[in-house]
Amino acid sequence: MKNQEVIFQNLGLIDYKEAWDYQEKLFAHIIDQKLLQREKSEIKTPNYFLFCEHPHVYTLGKSGHEEYLLLNKEELKEKNAVYYKINRGGDITYHGPGQIVGYPLLDLDNFFTDIHKYLRFLEEVIILTLSDYGLKGDRFPGYTGVWIEPENPDKARKICAMGVRCSRWVTMHGFALNVNADLNYFAHIIPCGIKDKDVTSLEKEIGQKIDLNEVQNKILRYFKQQFQCSVVAQPPLF
Repeated sequence: MKNQEVIFQNLGLIDYKEAWDYQEKLFAHIIDQKLLQREKSEIKTPNYFLFCEHPHVYTLGKSGHEEYLLLNKEELKEKNAVYYKINRGGDITYHGPGQIVGYPLLDLDNFFTDIHKYLRFLEEVIILTLSDYGLKGDRFPGYTGVWIEPENPDKARKICAMGVRCSRWVTMHGFALNVNADLNYFAHIIPCGIKDKDVTSLEKEIGQKIDLNEVQNKILRYFKQQFQCSVVAQPPLF
C-alpha cells in the first residue's frame, strides 16, 4: 500500500555523525517494513523528512576525491571542523551553522521509482523557495544541485548542494541550502569537485540575513506541493 504521508522532524543543531546514525536507524526501519510488506501487503512503509544544522564539517561522498579537502588534521582542528567519508553520492562538501540541511528518507515506491526525477523534484523545491526571495535558481547541465546564473560560466555560483543514497528505492542524505552560512569554509575544499565555480548563499545574494525557520517553512510547503504528500510534524525519536 502506498503511503504519501511524510513525518517531519527538526533535529536542530546536531553533530553530523549523530544525525548520520539517526538517518541510518530510520533507513533500516523503512527497509525492514518493506521486507514485511512482502508477507503482509497491508503494511505501509513510513517516510521521513529531517531538517537540521551541523557544526562545521566536511563530508566526502563514496566516489569523491580526498585530495579535494585542502586541510590537514591540525588545520581542521584550528577551524573547529571535522571530516567524514560517507555513503552518499557526490564529492566533497561543507556543512555548518546557517545552512539548512534536509534529509528526506522516502520509500520511492510510495511516490515514483525514478532517482533522476527525485533529484529534479528536490531541485525544484529549492528553486521555488529561492523565487520567494526574488532569486532565479536554476539547474546546471551535468551537475546536481541549484545554481545562480548557471548560463554565465564566469558568474555561475552554487547555492544548494545535493548528494543522495538510494537502496531498494529508499533514499537518505539530501541537500544543503546556504542561507546564512560562513562561505569562507568553502575555500578549504574544491566544492563538489568543481574547481572553477563559486559558492554563494541567500544572505550574500540579497544582502541580509534570513530567518532559518522562515526558509524551512517555505521548503516544506514546496516539498508537499512537488511530492503531492501530506506532512505531519513529530519530535525526533531520541
